[in-house]
Amino acid sequence: MSFGNKLFVTITLFAIIATICLAEEKSVEEEVYGVKYANNCEVCKYLVIELEERLKQTGKTHDVIETGYGFDDQTRHKKKYVVSELRLVESLDGICETLLEYNIHKERKDSTRFAKGMSTTFKTLHGLVDKGVKVDLGMPFDLWDKPSAEVTHMKTQCEDLLEKHESDIENWYFNHQKQPLNKYLCVDRVLKRGDAGCLDETLSHTNNNNNNEKQEL
Repeated sequence: MSFGNKLFVTITLFAIIATICLAEEKSVEEEVYGVKYANNCEVCKYLVIELEERLKQTGKTHDVIETGYGFDDQTRHKKKYVVSELRLVESLDGICETLLEYNIHKERKDSTRFAKGMSTTFKTLHGLVDKGVKVDLGMPFDLWDKPSAEVTHMKTQCEDLLEKHESDIENWYFNHQKQPLNKYLCVDRVLKRGDAGCLDETLSHTNNNNNNEKQEL
C-alpha cells in the first residue's frame, strides 16, 4: 500500500471514529442531562415565526420615508415604509434575541416543546414553592426562569442560520412575498427539501396526539 493510500485510510478511519464519538457524546448529553438541542427545522421555524410577527406589526403603518440627500426635492425620493429596506433591517435587528423569551416544555416531544410562557412542569414547581414546599432542583431558585441550555443554544443556531441565509430573506422580502416564508426559506433553502415536518406541528396537533395516546391506553 502506497503512502498516499495509507494516509487516506488513516484520515477516513479518524473521520469515522470522530463521528461515532460525537454521536455518543450527543446521546449521553441528552440521556443524562435531558438536553435536546433544536434541529435545523426547528430553528428555521421559530426564526420565521418571529420575523413574520415583526413584519406583521411594522406592516400596519402608513408612514412614508424619504431617501436621498440635499434640499432639492428632485434629489429626494419618497417611499412607503412597508416596502422599504429600512423595514426589513429593523425587523431583522436582534430577531434571534427574541428566542430567549421561549421556554422548554419537556412534557411535549415535538417542536412545540419550544414555546413562550412557563412550562407545565415549572408552573407545578412554582406552585409547590408558593405553598411552602421545599423543592431542590440542584440549582438556585432565581435561575429557574432563566433560558435553558436548549433555548440559549437555539439563539446561537438562529444567528448562524441568519448569517448564512440573510440574502435569501432579502430576496424573499423584495421579490417573493406571495410565497410563504417558511416554504421559501426553510423548505427550499435551509433544509433543501429535507425533513420539514416540524413546520406543521402546532400545539393543538400535540394535544390531539396526547389525547389519542390516552385513549389507546
